[in-house]
Amino acid sequence: MIAIKNTYLKPFLTTTLLFCVFIGYSQSAKQLELENRRQEIKRQIQQYESMVSQGRKDERSLISVLEDLNYKSTVRRNLISVTNQQANLLTREINNNQKTISKLRDRLTLLKEEYAAMVVKSYKSKSEQSKVMFLLSSSNFQQAYKRLQYIKQYADHQKKQGEEIKGKTIELQALNQNLLKQKQDKEALIKENRVAKDKLEQERKEQENLMASIKKDLNTYVAQIRVKQQEVNKIDKEIEKIIRDAMAASNVKAGKSKESKTFALTPEDRKLAASFTANKGKLPWPVEHGYVKVRYGIQKSPIDKTVQIESNGVRILTNKGEKVRAVFEGTVHSIMVPKNGNNVVLVQHGNFFTVYKNISKIYVKKGDKISTKQEIGEVLTDKSSNETILWFIIWKDGKTQNPAHWINKMN
Repeated sequence: MIAIKNTYLKPFLTTTLLFCVFIGYSQSAKQLELENRRQEIKRQIQQYESMVSQGRKDERSLISVLEDLNYKSTVRRNLISVTNQQANLLTREINNNQKTISKLRDRLTLLKEEYAAMVVKSYKSKSEQSKVMFLLSSSNFQQAYKRLQYIKQYADHQKKQGEEIKGKTIELQALNQNLLKQKQDKEALIKENRVAKDKLEQERKEQENLMASIKKDLNTYVAQIRVKQQEVNKIDKEIEKIIRDAMAASNVKAGKSKESKTFALTPEDRKLAASFTANKGKLPWPVEHGYVKVRYGIQKSPIDKTVQIESNGVRILTNKGEKVRAVFEGTVHSIMVPKNGNNVVLVQHGNFFTVYKNISKIYVKKGDKISTKQEIGEVLTDKSSNETILWFIIWKDGKTQNPAHWINKMN
């Protein structure tokens, strides 16, 4: 076998090794995206359970517990779905790897056979005397030159064959290692999914037991929901009146009809409103930690599908003592202090209003200029349910907006 110089091999082997390391430890973009999503959902479940556990279970209402179970079940189903997608993607990648390995093995076998034949042929004519005789037997100088070139090309071809065999061997080893890792990852995902499904089934049974307890006195619970909705509607109407009065005042001041359905804005307010609009989908959360427990719009009650829950904004479950943050710069337009202590802060941003309900402590006063993420208060913890929930609403020209369209990653 003709020796291969280390200096000639070094660049090739370095490139091959780097390629194999990349294959062995990198994931496809889709796999990485799914893994990040899966880890985010797992953190979401853990943090949500941590927030819920801050209040004693025996002190929380059955409805609150049922809402928590519904939420966790929904998130856990998302986790199972994402994990299944990962496992399916891994299956496809494993199959592709196995096909590549099979082709690579066939190629390696063929290369080795060709190389073995060359070694045998080279051995039979390896003596320098044979090479010299081969050259001297030429009929003319041109033929001798061609024979010399042939000997050189044959030697180079041997070198390349040897290098390719080494490269394909390293590549095959890397693919085999990657295949083993993929199979281990798939087994881990399947095992984790099995655990998630068991927990989901456990939560389903808890939901059934809770519903059985609630149905024994369903009318009482339905009545409680209706009373609570009436209280919410009453405060929301007061908020709407404040905003419509502000709209009418802006138009009167500008010499327009107070019946106008939009705000009459000063140049400064128009600039602020344009900036607010430009940040649609990028606004920060009104609390640093939290999850949306009730979304925007009309929804069915978890205990009776015939009962509707109206939500002008979102209800965010958060930690006890969590600080409320302004989602954008603006001016504190007004502060509501109802008898039940669920204080409300309204911040104006041109023709936009952001409303923060269910605040225990207020750090600002009417007329204050505030900045994005400035703390404006502390979220109230409900004594009856032991839940800490911020109610957050966005208004534009007297109409509510879906906060999920405005707040970053609230969908």
